[in-house]
Amino acid sequence: MDKAFTPQRLQKVIGYTFRDQELLLTALTHRSYYNEHKDERSCNNERLEFLGDAVLELVSSEFLYHMDPEQPEGKMTKMRASMVCEPTLAFCTRELKLGEYLYLGRGEETTGGRLRDSIVSDAMEALIGAIYLDGGFANAKEFILRFILNDLEHKKLFFDSKTILQEMIQGRENGTVTYELLKEEGPDHDKLFTSRAMADGKELGRGSGRTKKAAEQHAAYQALIGVQSSDG
Repeated sequence: MDKAFTPQRLQKVIGYTFRDQELLLTALTHRSYYNEHKDERSCNNERLEFLGDAVLELVSSEFLYHMDPEQPEGKMTKMRASMVCEPTLAFCTRELKLGEYLYLGRGEETTGGRLRDSIVSDAMEALIGAIYLDGGFANAKEFILRFILNDLEHKKLFFDSKTILQEMIQGRENGTVTYELLKEEGPDHDKLFTSRAMADGKELGRGSGRTKKAAEQHAAYQALIGVQSSDG
């Protein structure tokens, strides 16, 4: 962990100060670190993650219920699933740089654990659980609304980018979007892929990610941003 990314700094970033600092430390402690430092940690963040997941589901359900009174149950269920899934939560952690604050074991540290979606999304739920226990439902809800349920249109555009781009190209040109891997860099445990989205022999956008799928998704998103800019 970079010494600049302290629990105290994280509290300033999220705008919430814990009365019980031990709860915050637990939320940031991955099981790999706990297994190596049982003498200084009472537990890891898995139980807090379980609790935070339930709080997040309730808050997001209430949010959707009030957002559109005409929305049927089935559609709300699908929307909630996309809003609280692992990739979405991992995306939300980028604003906080949450991965930089985590306590990881040596193995996870050296294999890119701070950037792994599963680890940072679990930590996000654990942080929600910790805030709920420390400050109650209102504070947990405020955190979720500020850092997860904000700017949903932008997030939907990002996570549905490949589908939206394909539908757009089919509608305008009756064409098909393909993706080309341009390069991959780094060691096996910490690869960075770069791809571009193509249609009718033209490059629409390019992007990078830790997996080929993530790189394609980013490329599609950049293509959509370009289309929006030209239309605007």
